[in-house]
Amino acid sequence: MAQDGDREQGESASRRGSGTTSFGFEEVSEAEKTRRVHEVFSSVARRYDLMNDLMSGGVHRLWKSAMIDWLAPRPGMRVLDVAGGTGDIAFRILDRTKGRAEITVLDLTEAMLVEGRRRAAARQDADRLSWVVGDAQDLPFRSSTFDAYTIAFGIRNVANIPRALAEARRVLRPGGRLMVLEFSRVPNELLRRAYDAYSFKAIPLMGEIVTSDRASYQYLVESIRRFPDQERFAEMIREAGFDQVTFRNLSMGIAAIHSGWVI
Repeated sequence: MAQDGDREQGESASRRGSGTTSFGFEEVSEAEKTRRVHEVFSSVARRYDLMNDLMSGGVHRLWKSAMIDWLAPRPGMRVLDVAGGTGDIAFRILDRTKGRAEITVLDLTEAMLVEGRRRAAARQDADRLSWVVGDAQDLPFRSSTFDAYTIAFGIRNVANIPRALAEARRVLRPGGRLMVLEFSRVPNELLRRAYDAYSFKAIPLMGEIVTSDRASYQYLVESIRRFPDQERFAEMIREAGFDQVTFRNLSMGIAAIHSGWVI
């Protein structure tokens, strides 16, 4: 019999999609959002990393490095990187630990994982990586399996964020750590207006030119505006059962890193 808190993959599937949530500025069912998010990232997978560089001027690389600095991964860690299909975070953790961590990369979209596996093929430490198609809301892992859970620019795309955070808490061992890097709320009004103008005008246009998919990048911009601000998201992490929850703003709040621990 499974231990308390353990579950087989799919046990919670009957609860998935039962509520409503936002897909950009549109209200949809949770199941519909999951389906549409899968379509978005299947469409943009081949140019996903290039678009990240173009949209942020390369600054997303500094944000991800800041996340790894704060995580301070050590050799021997077992890490679950969620929504990490192209391997960007996983590769950074391997580099920091000199190939001595064990990382499972989970993504909802097979096309994103294909890109990650392609990039990993040239690495000598590729055998330290596992690639899993799965849903952050229903993780196919036993409880207390991982030392760290990372997710970069993925949590806002989950249909039910509290459920995903509860799943993160479940699969982490005592002493385990949650690290979330996500776009956030710019507190300065003038900067926020300038950022909004750039986001809504330039980013969908870039998406149309680079990926021939304006609609997906329109959604991504809108999803940032619908995501909770720093304080509210920190409270959601606490409500999921994490302790010592803190956050750090990046680039004046354009993005933020949230940290929480399992005690």
